[in-house]
Amino acid sequence: MTPSPCVEDAVRRWAARLEHTYDRIERCAVVIEVPHRHHRQGNTFHIRVEVTVPDRTIEVSRDPGLDHAHEDIYVAISDAFRAARRQLLDYARIKRGEVKVHAAVSVAVAGEPDSRTPS
Repeated sequence: MTPSPCVEDAVRRWAARLEHTYDRIERCAVVIEVPHRHHRQGNTFHIRVEVTVPDRTIEVSRDPGLDHAHEDIYVAISDAFRAARRQLLDYARIKRGEVKVHAAVSVAVAGEPDSRTPS
């Protein structure tokens, strides 16, 4: 699609919000596509956001499918950036070591005594 100054401003505002979420973002690339121009209902937008952080690239792709809300480009952009923000928050939690480690589950083998119960 042809670039629009209003759409570019919206993308820049959302990208700036991502910088507040995690300050070590190295690069943010956004691709906006109009996959099919022959819909009866209207055109839906496909948004792809790539955020590069140290040792990882977070990729979010929002394919509109049957969601008619994505006929509004600003709704499609906000959905994609919100998904990118969630993944970026998960990445930040992992880097800070805040992810819970689940306890190991012991499995009793048939025919062997269970070590948890007294004999």
